[in-house]
Amino acid sequence: MSEEKPKLLVVEDDPGLQAQLKWAWEDFDVVIAGNRAEALAALRSDAPDVVTLDLGLPPDPDGTSEGMAVLDEIMALKPATKVIVASGHGARESALQAVARGAYDFYQKPVDIDALGLIVRRALQLARIEEENRKLAAKAGKEERVLGSLVTGAPEMIKVARTIERVANTSVSVMLLGASGTGKELLARGLHDASDRAGGAFVAINCAAIPENLLESELFGHEKGAFTGAVKTTEGKIEQAEGGTLFLDEVGDIPLQLQVKLLRFLQERVIERIGSRKSIAVDTRVVCATHQDLEAMIADGRFREDLYYRLAEIVVKIPTLAERPGDATLLAKVFLGRFAQEMNPAVRGFAPDALAAIDAWGWPGNVRELENRVKRAVIMADGKLVSALDLDLSEPDGEEASALNLKSAREMADRKIIRHALARSEGNISSTAKLLGISRPTLYDLLKQYDLHA
Repeated sequence: MSEEKPKLLVVEDDPGLQAQLKWAWEDFDVVIAGNRAEALAALRSDAPDVVTLDLGLPPDPDGTSEGMAVLDEIMALKPATKVIVASGHGARESALQAVARGAYDFYQKPVDIDALGLIVRRALQLARIEEENRKLAAKAGKEERVLGSLVTGAPEMIKVARTIERVANTSVSVMLLGASGTGKELLARGLHDASDRAGGAFVAINCAAIPENLLESELFGHEKGAFTGAVKTTEGKIEQAEGGTLFLDEVGDIPLQLQVKLLRFLQERVIERIGSRKSIAVDTRVVCATHQDLEAMIADGRFREDLYYRLAEIVVKIPTLAERPGDATLLAKVFLGRFAQEMNPAVRGFAPDALAAIDAWGWPGNVRELENRVKRAVIMADGKLVSALDLDLSEPDGEEASALNLKSAREMADRKIIRHALARSEGNISSTAKLLGISRPTLYDLLKQYDLHA
């Protein structure tokens, strides 16, 4: 199959010149427009990478107002377009003004087809390089939203999200293992939303936050008069999640006697409320999470092995924020945007020392700690930019722990720094190279060497 020809939009009102330009370049798919309306329609329908634009268009063929208006609208609709403007003899000032307004280059009339051809092909090459850079940056460090609302640019976290998406429409029980604050409930909700149970309820319960004597009632419900204070019949969380998903956070804190009752539900899909002998069939999917070592708890006799295998048909390990290079910066920007809008609209972004501190901090409290620090900093910030002091983070001192294998240490440091730089510059290759103090070709080589585009 032959490669599709690149599109070139020629905005020119002279029919003779239209024909000349159309047949000049057989290796382009040339689209002709004679006025503003036709040019903008072609821009929307054909999305050309390169446009040649005569500034002298009707109704102002002797001036430049109409051509400049077309240029402005092209820049507003598709700013990456390379526009090459035509200027009449002695109209260099108009051409330079067009360049200042976003045009890529200019040529003088009468047209030298060969000279114009060189400009057009150079513009096309640049457009292709920039498009490739955008795709590369998106894969290497720009934020991605997965599972609906999860913000990440780290391959480690994207892999977790893809695993959850694959099992969402199955009936298997999923166990999420990760430290506190890593986003286990967000992932559980994402699993629910991606499943065929999305129309049902998503019910979450933190098993560690409820006293043991009340947890059974919270999960299974109770009949009126079942115990002192039971003034009415109440459904438990399992029933409330009928047709949907029940998220059991910190499942390792469920006491042993209650683990037996939970196991019966998972095996038979029926429950009995406290104070009742009536079995109630319930269609609820269970997703659970914990930061504890359940296998060690099984060995100590604190967690039932048969319950573990019922709950952990699929086990997903969630990386800490420190294991997701670049994500701290991405998430911090998302949180700042949200909290500034709600609490302090004067705040516009982070100062350089804040970004450096965010990159360097270990985030022992993970995403939850980051969210809390950014929220507090937005509230306390006096100026437009949040500082490291506002975040209550000390600036990095630049000292790194030495590694025995210097080559490996250098590679690890390169990967981490490049990801951080891409995240901080929001995927812009030129800005990333400048931030790193290297040339763009060197950055391309490093991205390829470390396979950061994959």
